[in-house]
Amino acid sequence: MAKARSPALSPVQAWWLIATGIAVAAPLVPHIPPWLTIAAGLALLWRTALAWQRKPLPPRWLLVLLVAAGCAGVLWQFRTLFGQNPGVALLILLLALKYLEARTIRDGLAVVFLAFFLALAQFFYSQVIPAAIASTLGVLVATATLLALADPRDPPLATLRRAGVMLLQALPLMLLLFVLFPRVQGPLWALPRDANSARTGLSDTMAPGSISELSQSDAIAFRARFPDGVPPQRQLYWRGPVLSDFDGRAWRPLGEKPQPRLPYTEPDAGGIDYEIIIEPHNRHWLFALELPGATTAAMLATHDYQLLATEPLATRRRLAMRSYPAFHAGSDEDATVRRRAMFLPEGSNPRIRALAAQWRAQARNDDDVLLAAQTFFLRQRLLYTLMPPLLGEQTADEFLFDTKQGFCEHFANAFAVAMRTAGIPARVVTGYQGGELNPVDGWLTVRQYDAHAWTEVWLPGRGWLRIDPTAISAPTRIDLNLAAAVPASDPLPLLMRVDLAWLRDIRFRWDAVTNAWNQWVLGYSPARQRDLLRRLGMREPDWRSMTATLAVLAGLALLALTAWTLRQRRRRDPVLALWERFSHRLGRRGLARRPDEGPHDYAARIATALPQAAADMRAIADLYARLRYGPATTGVGTGLDELRRRMASFAP
Repeated sequence: MAKARSPALSPVQAWWLIATGIAVAAPLVPHIPPWLTIAAGLALLWRTALAWQRKPLPPRWLLVLLVAAGCAGVLWQFRTLFGQNPGVALLILLLALKYLEARTIRDGLAVVFLAFFLALAQFFYSQVIPAAIASTLGVLVATATLLALADPRDPPLATLRRAGVMLLQALPLMLLLFVLFPRVQGPLWALPRDANSARTGLSDTMAPGSISELSQSDAIAFRARFPDGVPPQRQLYWRGPVLSDFDGRAWRPLGEKPQPRLPYTEPDAGGIDYEIIIEPHNRHWLFALELPGATTAAMLATHDYQLLATEPLATRRRLAMRSYPAFHAGSDEDATVRRRAMFLPEGSNPRIRALAAQWRAQARNDDDVLLAAQTFFLRQRLLYTLMPPLLGEQTADEFLFDTKQGFCEHFANAFAVAMRTAGIPARVVTGYQGGELNPVDGWLTVRQYDAHAWTEVWLPGRGWLRIDPTAISAPTRIDLNLAAAVPASDPLPLLMRVDLAWLRDIRFRWDAVTNAWNQWVLGYSPARQRDLLRRLGMREPDWRSMTATLAVLAGLALLALTAWTLRQRRRRDPVLALWERFSHRLGRRGLARRPDEGPHDYAARIATALPQAAADMRAIADLYARLRYGPATTGVGTGLDELRRRMASFAP
């Protein structure tokens, strides 16, 4: 028996296929090489021109050469044909070239199924809300194309509407799968690049200019929520990497091995409870208000009170924390640690060495030295700016006595050097200061431009004390925000500089939606799934109970959807209802319609049995077939009234 040949594509179906390719490939353009974007675009333009002029498609041998050249280009670009980026590039290449050989409905189906894969590939790079919207639009157009391949007669808007209804009908089953399907830890196949690649953020090295670069980024570092109210702005010091090793220009951590516990006893009172969601940055460090309380099983702590994760943060981390802003630790600090916190390279910063010697000579104790240093910083009238002049090797001297312009790292560096020169142990702490409270959802948002550096000094009997030289010279940075402290000419992110109420309101609402998306969609981890199912009444949710519940509920949902669809179809099709009533009336006279009998075959049989009514029966069958199977605009109005009149007057 000969194999049935698939029907050829009509021009309308070809246009739908081109629209599908554009819808699924356009969001991936930033992630593929420019030459591949140009090549795929030219292939689509070529196919569009052929469809417009109704010319034949290129020969197979040419397509084979184009596939070979494209694969060679991908291999040259990525040095491999396997992996996330080369795999997506190959999919786009094959999709573009498949258009140039798509002649039949079967070819069109292959294009649509390939398009569904590309719609999914968008989540390999990002899982944010815009990516989900772009993927949904691609799926909508691809579904509409499937409908057009089955029947191209409907107008485009009607086809899109039908595709949208089909996707909405699938929504209950999708939600059931999302809630009940057993979750796996980590992102989708561990592939999203936004979770596993390097992120803009703090470094474990601080040199002049290293933190001021972050002021240009409004990317979110983390969010925090305080059930008992947000502490005052001046208390919002989020502790990150602690830098004690100084080589004369750059500060680095000591590199000590972290321990399971913090090196101090947690106070009995004065704690602040809060919840924090840290964005992935592929480093071990966490951020906590000073000073953090006890660690959990997923945390480690350094000797200098920095919290660390046991693994690099490749995904968002949600933590319940407690901190003690009024607590000072380290009164019994080891002498070796104190000596290391006073080390300075030989010959560095001679002018501040001379000044610190004067402070020490005139002071009775370390408190007097500290007061003298703070007074000096206040009287120097230092300018807080994002665009400080370049410094040479003697960074503290040049900043304090020559340029007098700098960012927080310049202030912290100079103050720590001054303290060490005066014989007081000092170190630099980096992290974030402040944050912006979102009135929509009550979360405090800390962004990269909130990055900050300050100083800690050690005093006998009191331990390590935070001294922020930026707060001395530019208190508005601590009391308000970065925009209030820097000159108006300094570059800042637009939304931080522009104080428009409506724009800030839009931003707050978008941030709240994004936060909810991150928590309930991207952050729907196995732990959160178990917690939700326990609240819904499932005592011990495991993969067996979740799979069984999913099967039962999915079956019920499909049955309900099927019943609703059949009822709606029968109710919405008055032409079919008239035909069935007419057939039932003839059936009472012994002329029942068989289930496999079409309208024209039925009319022919009636005409044989009732020759005197043959013309009327054929007219009724022709009108019914035209209303039922013709264009969508035909089955309404006068045509339906005429069919009803003819059937009512039919008297065999």
